[in-house]
Amino acid sequence: MADILSPLRWQSGVLSLLDQRRLPAQEIWIRCERAADVAGAIRSMVVRGAPAIGCAAAFGLALAALRGEDIEGAAAGLRATRPTAVNLFWAIERMLGVRPRSAEALEREALAIWHADIEACLAIGRHGAPLLPDRGTVLTHCNAGALATGGYGTALGVIRTAREMGKQIQVMADETRPFLQGARLTTWELLRDGIPTTLIADGMAGYFLKRGDIVAAIVGADRIARNGDVANKIGTYPVAVLCRTHQVPFLVAAPLSTVDLATPSGDQIPIEERDPAEVRSFCGIAVAPPDVEARHPAFDVTPAGYVTAIITEKGVARPPYEDSLPALAGEARRAAGKP
Repeated sequence: MADILSPLRWQSGVLSLLDQRRLPAQEIWIRCERAADVAGAIRSMVVRGAPAIGCAAAFGLALAALRGEDIEGAAAGLRATRPTAVNLFWAIERMLGVRPRSAEALEREALAIWHADIEACLAIGRHGAPLLPDRGTVLTHCNAGALATGGYGTALGVIRTAREMGKQIQVMADETRPFLQGARLTTWELLRDGIPTTLIADGMAGYFLKRGDIVAAIVGADRIARNGDVANKIGTYPVAVLCRTHQVPFLVAAPLSTVDLATPSGDQIPIEERDPAEVRSFCGIAVAPPDVEARHPAFDVTPAGYVTAIITEKGVARPPYEDSLPALAGEARRAAGKP
């Protein structure tokens, strides 16, 4: 795993996070020495992507234990950062279940969560790569790569594995307004790996799909409901609608920690609404009149009927997802020795 790009570093009781707001211009690492530092980093988008947020939160609780802070209070502060990404809550509950809650035990558990996420991404790649055609252009939205996970990536992990298998896959990356994760992060990752990549504005996907230039679309997820509805970065739902219109596979890649079996459908997924100023400006530069009304829902929900398949570390779920997702989750629990 040492060669796998990861947005997290843990050394001598300090968590360092790659500041994803500065990429691709600068590679700057932010030191987090307390749980509040991690909560601030999650809230301000230093670290983003559901699996990466979960890993960071786990280390946040390890830091709280190492610094002698109140663990429950630290957990409450971390829970309040991002409401949609279910991995955040999954990781916190797993950390709170550790007994004894010693600093050493919580550090071990956080490291285990991090390493397991990388292993899950590698497995997602193995299960998902066969679903991609042998050649052609694959559309992505937002960033579901190493930077959004413990390392390697979910959607981009599938693409990486497909390339390693010899498939002639190219990528077309949506820019993903308003934070431009596709433009800044996905292209940075893929070019770093030598994978041919073309950047497009969000409104251009339909043009290329209608031309037949795209053979598949693959995205990550921040929460997947029991029925297969998928919450992902805002703008994902229109991509799914376009893919269905043009009969192009729309694939979702995510670890089972992103599957929320307690949530029946996407109607019950809380959608974070962020500061409208993030839409009116970018990197401190105004792109709209300062007094114009703006909205910034950070996620949308793609109905299960638009999802061709959901790729997890335990295999590929297909419709009906009410049956396939619980089956894969049960397999994961049995593999972990849990009832």
